[in-house]
Amino acid sequence: MERDRVTESLQPDYNVAPTKPVYAVLTRKESGAREAAAPESAADESAASEPAAGESAGREPAGREPAGREPAGREPAGQTPAAQKPAAPGSAAPESAAAKSGAPSPDGQDAVRELRVVRWGLVPFWAKDLSIGSRLINARAETVSTKPAFRRAFARRRCLLPADGFYEWQAAGDGPRARKQPYFIHRADGSVLAFAGVYELWRDQTMPDGDPDAWLWTAAIITTRAQDEVGRIHDRMPMVIEPARWADWLDPGQADEAALHALLAPAVSSGLTSYPVSTEVNSVRHNGPQLMEPVDPDAEPAGTAPAETAPAETAPAGAGRAAAGDHSDASRGAADRLF
Repeated sequence: MERDRVTESLQPDYNVAPTKPVYAVLTRKESGAREAAAPESAADESAASEPAAGESAGREPAGREPAGREPAGREPAGQTPAAQKPAAPGSAAPESAAAKSGAPSPDGQDAVRELRVVRWGLVPFWAKDLSIGSRLINARAETVSTKPAFRRAFARRRCLLPADGFYEWQAAGDGPRARKQPYFIHRADGSVLAFAGVYELWRDQTMPDGDPDAWLWTAAIITTRAQDEVGRIHDRMPMVIEPARWADWLDPGQADEAALHALLAPAVSSGLTSYPVSTEVNSVRHNGPQLMEPVDPDAEPAGTAPAETAPAETAPAGAGRAAAGDHSDASRGAADRLF
């Protein structure tokens, strides 16, 4: 890590919900130059007014983020740390305020790797308000380069979201009312996962130019087909980027779509393991390290299915959600060491 943009460390979060703050690692250049924030076309703006199937926050593959170490922020869902607040679409901060405002300038020389806090749930630059973000927590690897909500970020603003693991749910029977058992999925050696993500900046037009709170940083986790150990639980999972590919994924100068998709090959989950956890994780009202403790599923009361609002596919620390893993936020210390 070459630059630390975190002004206040996040508290551990073992059941990360959409709109909560999480850690993200990205590579960008500090510059006064600002990219145009106008929509690519009117069609794109209207097309993105509703999230595409499989990309909304809803209940995709098992996903919410738990953060075992220093996960998603302590602020209640829907609130954003001052450092990540929004800015208005299409507006540009003056050059002299660029560094302070955190305006993006991913291209060019002297790009460095940095750690910062982002809001989970991507808000496209053309969005009229923040509400769409709660539905855009996951982006499918198969369509992230073509969907209006994600394609610009995929081409220019990619990131890694550290997490201890993620949750997924497995149906314990047939039928819509079958009991669903949550599992915590993590690396067998206990190391941190790095989820592939895309990020965007959204300008709050109510804020004056040069105000550092005018720009909101948001991100979505990219999901892919699950295989091996994870595939028996759920058919989708967060895309995990291996250390050897971190630099290529984060490179802001890499815009070749084929090369980027090659980095998103279906995940190999042979290094992952899982175990059943309490159905308390089904509700974001519950939080704490006990959510990541193994349980005997036969001794658990018949729990309810995960909440519809929980991120399914990509969430740190927990199947379908995050817990210092998956699209969860891993500890800041871990991010400092790993990236």
